[in-house]
Amino acid sequence: MNCLFCKHGETRPGQVTVTLQRSETTVILKNVPAEVCQNCGEYYLSESVTDRALKKAESAVRNGAELEIVRFAA
Repeated sequence: MNCLFCKHGETRPGQVTVTLQRSETTVILKNVPAEVCQNCGEYYLSESVTDRALKKAESAVRNGAELEIVRFAA
């Protein structure tokens, strides 16, 4: 797909690190599957990956974590 951000690059499957923050909790998800722009590096997550990432982050918030670093399992 064409990158919606830079308008010049094409996206390719890859893996990214996603950082989510809510209140006092920061969650870092590593190796998240995404479509990554070859020009600017902007990434796009599928709906199912987004849902899983948000569930992992919500769990960290509920558990009272201040910082949680998780390897995103496929």
